[in-house]
Amino acid sequence: MTDSTLSSGRDLSITALQRDYASGALTPLQLLNALQPLLAASNPAAWIYRLDAPALQQRAQELEALGPGPQRPLYGIPFAVKDNIDVAGLPTTAACPAFSYIAEAHATVVQRLLDAGAILIGKTNLDQFATGLVGTRSPYGTPSSTFSAEHISGGSSSGSAVVVSEGCVSFALGTDTAGSGRVPAAFNNIVGAKPTRGWLPTTGVVPACRSLDCVSVFAISAGEAWQVLCVAGGADPADPWSRHAQAAGLPARPRIGVLRAEEREFFGDAQAAAHYADMLEKLATLGELVEFDFAPFAATAALLYDGPWVAERLEATKGLLQNRPESLDPTVLTVIARGLEFDAAQAMQAQTRLQALRQQIAPVWRSLDLLALPSAPTQHRIAAVQADPVRLNSQLGHYTNFTNLLDLCAVAVPGPLRPDGLPAGVTLLAPAWHDAALARLADTLHRSSDCRVGHTRHALPPPGARMEWPATPEAPWIRLAVIGAHLSGMPLNHELTERAARFVRACHTAPAYRLYALPGSVPPKPGLQAVSSGGVAIVVEVWELTPAAFGDFVARIPAPLGIGSLILDNGETLKGFLCEHTALTEAEDISPFGGWRAYIAHRSAV
Repeated sequence: MTDSTLSSGRDLSITALQRDYASGALTPLQLLNALQPLLAASNPAAWIYRLDAPALQQRAQELEALGPGPQRPLYGIPFAVKDNIDVAGLPTTAACPAFSYIAEAHATVVQRLLDAGAILIGKTNLDQFATGLVGTRSPYGTPSSTFSAEHISGGSSSGSAVVVSEGCVSFALGTDTAGSGRVPAAFNNIVGAKPTRGWLPTTGVVPACRSLDCVSVFAISAGEAWQVLCVAGGADPADPWSRHAQAAGLPARPRIGVLRAEEREFFGDAQAAAHYADMLEKLATLGELVEFDFAPFAATAALLYDGPWVAERLEATKGLLQNRPESLDPTVLTVIARGLEFDAAQAMQAQTRLQALRQQIAPVWRSLDLLALPSAPTQHRIAAVQADPVRLNSQLGHYTNFTNLLDLCAVAVPGPLRPDGLPAGVTLLAPAWHDAALARLADTLHRSSDCRVGHTRHALPPPGARMEWPATPEAPWIRLAVIGAHLSGMPLNHELTERAARFVRACHTAPAYRLYALPGSVPPKPGLQAVSSGGVAIVVEVWELTPAAFGDFVARIPAPLGIGSLILDNGETLKGFLCEHTALTEAEDISPFGGWRAYIAHRSAV
């Protein structure tokens, strides 16, 4: 796409389009007419199939007959779909012509987006069978980075990232098994949201590793990616890996895990190393930076392609591998053929190894709330990847391959351009169901960099709608006030986060309580008692849990502690920790400290 086309391109942010539709300044048909020059000038290697003008006009006319409304939150919003995701009546190729078939039904996520009023523009190129992080493994061409014709776009969701960066669509669907929804985002200056595994159904998606696959979203901002995720997400009975959302929160000032200096691997790319350091300076204003041991994460990442999970890739490709191996990209063939080397015993051994690594990593989440890692350690030239396809591809997965094995969610966030003009960024990662909290933090970080949108001249849209989990028909969450060892950063906080509890706020009780340090408790714990006189306000944190998680949590509370009703300083009554009176006769009254954290700090200083 030429610079002149860039400068004349329309602002396709969801925010701008929704504003213009609501005011009557724009109709879907007018938008599609305006898009034609952009689409004609876009990178042809980014597309495998584009709908023709009559089909797009028919869709626009259907929408205009309905009109915008709350039941169509994506009314008139153009989007693209990676061509391993089914669209009824269109071919699904997975970038392999010999595999191509005409889809009989929309993938669940596509159906939900269309029902919400979005307009499908076409299907995008990818590394064949979503096997690769480079974007060079497709017979339909090699889309380059929108910032450099010599550099890779990243993969496997290459085309989806490119068309968003070029300003041809407002958002695009990709998939992410090893980093395919994050690496291309970094190389094209856009946001890549890799949701919690199972939130976006994979019904109608050609499997790579079905137990790990995620549908991902490329968008111009984390806020707009969140809007799309909320429409496309939700449990699907047709997907055996689908899950009901259990939203979790982050503290107001989270503890952010960052790489130790000796573990910062950039494969000789000094500009990438400097960019990561610059992004950490920005993050330091948003939370506390804490170094952590990356070794067990790297060991987990190695399991993805050096372990039996590669055998899952045979589900879609075994027939071609046996009968038409020449139809496969040579590098893809090499990767997938390794799946034949593993047996059931090795698969079970690898599961045990993974579980051991998860246990080794678990303490990290007791001291950290999220991680901030380079989205990619470097960006290669196309020619270099073609000459050394396996090794250079492997480098790009250094900070991504472990994510789905460990059941993490992630958001890739752009930063300022490097001195050489290439884009780069960091990825924020957290345990499952922290998606909304990550999106909020990612949006704040993105806006601190004063970035333009993709490879366009447009500025980021205003923050827009709040990034909160959408309402569900499930039972309401239960709020719980914690006062001691379950506070953020304290030894038992993991008992909340492991149950996907979400942080609400820090506040105080009404001045009607006394706080005591219970003798002999391990780890140290306080006891709270309501009093009729002489009470003080005690610092608490309010968390909320699903009814099932709340019941499981309460069932494990040891005597003399229990759950009763607490009154907050704003008059709100909610569940909280109280202590049996008989356990306080020999306990130290620590009420003057006003809270457990202040008492612990005092005790540590003595």
